[in-house]
Amino acid sequence: MTKKQRLELTWIGKDIRPKLEPRILLEDPDKSYHAAHRVSENDIFDNRLIFGDNLLALKALESEFAGKVKCVFIDPPYNTGSAFEHYDDGVEHSIWLGLMRDRLEIIRRLLSEDGSLWITIDDNEAHYLKILCDEIFGRSNYISTAVWQKKYGAKSDSKFLSESHDYVLIFAKDKERITINRLSRTSEQDARYKNPDNDPRGVWTSGDLLRNEARDYAIYPITSPSGRVHIPPKGTSWRFTKERFDELVLDNRIWFGTTGNNVPRLKRFLNEVSDSVPATTWWEHKDVGHNDEAKKEIRALFSGNLFDTPKPERLIQRVLEIATKRGDLILDSFAGSGTTGAVAHKMGRRWIMIELGEHCHTHIIPRLKKVIDGEDQGGISKAFNWKGGGGFRYYQLAPSLLEKDKWGNWIINKTYNAEMLAEALCKIEGFTYSPSDTFYWQHGYSTERNFIYVTTQNLRHEQLSQLADEVGQERSLLVLCTAFRGKTDIFPNLTVKKIPKQILSRCEWGHDDYSLKIENLPKAPPKFGQLTLFDMDNIQ
Repeated sequence: MTKKQRLELTWIGKDIRPKLEPRILLEDPDKSYHAAHRVSENDIFDNRLIFGDNLLALKALESEFAGKVKCVFIDPPYNTGSAFEHYDDGVEHSIWLGLMRDRLEIIRRLLSEDGSLWITIDDNEAHYLKILCDEIFGRSNYISTAVWQKKYGAKSDSKFLSESHDYVLIFAKDKERITINRLSRTSEQDARYKNPDNDPRGVWTSGDLLRNEARDYAIYPITSPSGRVHIPPKGTSWRFTKERFDELVLDNRIWFGTTGNNVPRLKRFLNEVSDSVPATTWWEHKDVGHNDEAKKEIRALFSGNLFDTPKPERLIQRVLEIATKRGDLILDSFAGSGTTGAVAHKMGRRWIMIELGEHCHTHIIPRLKKVIDGEDQGGISKAFNWKGGGGFRYYQLAPSLLEKDKWGNWIINKTYNAEMLAEALCKIEGFTYSPSDTFYWQHGYSTERNFIYVTTQNLRHEQLSQLADEVGQERSLLVLCTAFRGKTDIFPNLTVKKIPKQILSRCEWGHDDYSLKIENLPKAPPKFGQLTLFDMDNIQ
């Protein structure tokens, strides 16, 4: 393959991209929840729980949070063909890839330059998802794939191999800027250190002195205290020169075993090693939990309907320990049972969660209330001495800005008041919504000198002339109104546009659900022959 050839993942309908409407978010104070008082100085109250389609919600977040999210953890439907109560997890392969692509592209824009994405997935789509992420994030920004032991026993009724693991794909926004935190040493790791010779320097463990390559200067006989002579096996050598080895012997750093007859090993003292260790790509269930543990955590909080594939709190803890620090912003756009928010809250991270299913109200909100009130003492609570505190604000997506009247004409949605309309149009036009207390015509800005004014009035020439005078020659104003009279090109500092005509072609209006549920999916184009997954592109 030459440098001008590119291996690319392709699928039916890849070129089909939704024209997403950037909705505004409406807070419902009755569903928001905060602790009655501050429990600690580190309490965080401005977390967000968003109810609505996660693709539209991601788009809604983009204008405010682009470049601000430190870590995205998502546990998307695995596309296994199984029927779950809360998700139809069996989307046709090519459509699943398209829906994931649309979400991952926005997620990448939301991530900070030193941010990272963590995705749990199983064998069915893991390798396709890896290539999809390579395209979106760049193959050079791939960090690793962790293997999570989700089950600790074999299923006796398995037709083929009994599945024991899932994957966690890890990508950076920019690999050169990301920081991967080390993990604190565990008591189990420290327990490996002993002191059989009562060395005053404390407990120690021993390491191999052999090198798996032959170096002439490090091949020599070593006589143990018992008189036994040790020679490196063929093809190997000692790690140190003879002179350095003799110094280590004098410093009591060489161990020949309790009888003085064993192959020499190097003593490593606990007080000389780091108090942290790098995370590995193998995540055992004893360290990060398993499926049964996750179900028990949910069962302790709720009775009745349980989630089929919840994730244990310790798994999310491992991700956040590696990828974030206290105060960082975490995003989960497939909130499920709300584990990510619960864990982030207990660990002192800020969080945003998105969920469309009704379990947002029946499971997530009650769960978060228990966390905030300090009643949830399961999961990681005791490890972090969790006592409660903080809070979250509940939002739902606003309805589509435009709707059709009884004659089929697009009109402004009747549920929009003046403030909602101004905010929505600011978002669509790329302005920051920030109404001025001084100037009625300043609803938002794009720069220090460029502003936007939204009104449902039919503006006359005299009103436009007055606007132009107030704006002045050093500033510019985009005016969006339902109608206007007279010529507008005589006002060089005004740009006047009619709504909804100005925005009709911008978005897919009235489309409320892009979810991964089969009944909501667009129909794929007809298949002509077999689907080709890999394609050689740009060959010259």
